[in-house]
Amino acid sequence: MTISTIFRPRVWYTLVVLAVAALLGYAYYVQYQLLLEPCPLCILQRVAFFVMACVALVGLIHNPGMKGRWVYGGLVILAGIIGSLIAGRHLWLQSLPPDRVPECGPGLSYMLENFPLAEVWQTVLHGSGSCATVDWQFVGLSMPAWTLICYLLMTIGTLIMLLRLK
Repeated sequence: MTISTIFRPRVWYTLVVLAVAALLGYAYYVQYQLLLEPCPLCILQRVAFFVMACVALVGLIHNPGMKGRWVYGGLVILAGIIGSLIAGRHLWLQSLPPDRVPECGPGLSYMLENFPLAEVWQTVLHGSGSCATVDWQFVGLSMPAWTLICYLLMTIGTLIMLLRLK
C-alpha cells in the first residue's frame, strides 16, 4: 500500500474507523478487565473518538463527490480538534502540583441524573482530582497523551487526505 493509496478517501476513512475501534476497544478493556474507571474527561475523549468514527464510517459508505468529502473530512477534523482540546486539558490537569489539583467530584452518571445539563457540562470540562491521577502509562506517556497523539495523527491525516483531493 503506497502513501497515495492511504490518503484516498475510502481507504483513509476505513483506517480511521479501524483505528478508533481499536482505541475504544482497548479503553473498554482497561475499564472492564484492568478495572481502571474512566474520569469524566476520559469519557468525553471517547465520545470525540466515537464521533470521528461515525462520520468516517458514513463518509466511507456514502463515498460522496468533492463537496461531500470536504463536509465529512471537515467534521472528522472538527471532532479531532475537540478531542485534542479535551486531551490537552486532561494532560494539563495531570501536570499540576498536588496542591493545585481540583477536588474530586461525583461520578458522571450521578451528575447526569441529579444536576442540570449545563452544570454537568461545566463540571466535566473543568475536570476533577480523578482526572489528575495517572493510573496508566505506556513508554512514559499517560493515556491522555496517547489519545492526543492519536487525535493529532487522524486530524492531520484527514487534512492531508482533503488537500490531496483533485
